[in-house]
Amino acid sequence: MLPGLYGIVASFFLSYAIMVLGLTHSWLGIVPTAVIASQKLFVICWMVIITMLVLATLRLPVIFTALFTLVDVTLLLNLLGLIQSSANLTKAAGWVVMAFAALAVYLFFGSASHATGGREFPLGKPILRT
Repeated sequence: MLPGLYGIVASFFLSYAIMVLGLTHSWLGIVPTAVIASQKLFVICWMVIITMLVLATLRLPVIFTALFTLVDVTLLLNLLGLIQSSANLTKAAGWVVMAFAALAVYLFFGSASHATGGREFPLGKPILRT
C-alpha cells in the first residue's frame, strides 16, 4: 500500500510542477483569462483522487486517513481561495499543509525508528475493522 501512496503523492507533485511551469511559461497553450479555471479544474481532479485515497485508507491505521483527509482539506481550501479570490483561504490552506507535513514527518520518523531497530510509533487503530 505504501508504494501506491508514494506514487500518488509523486504524481501530484509532478503534475503540479508541470501545471505551474506550463502556465507561467505558456507551454500549455492556455490563454491568461483561463488560468484560474485551469487551476480550479486541476484542484477538483486531485480532490476526487485524494478522496478515493481517503476511503481506501479506512482499513489502515488512522494516521493515514487523517493525513489524506488533511490533504483533501488543503485542496478544498485552495479551491475556495481560487473561487473567491481569497488570500485568507489560501493562507489557511498553507497552514493545513503544515499540519499534514507534520503527520508525514511523524510517519517517517516512526518508520526510521523501526528500520533501525527501535520501537514503532503508535499509528492508531483503523476506522474500519474486520
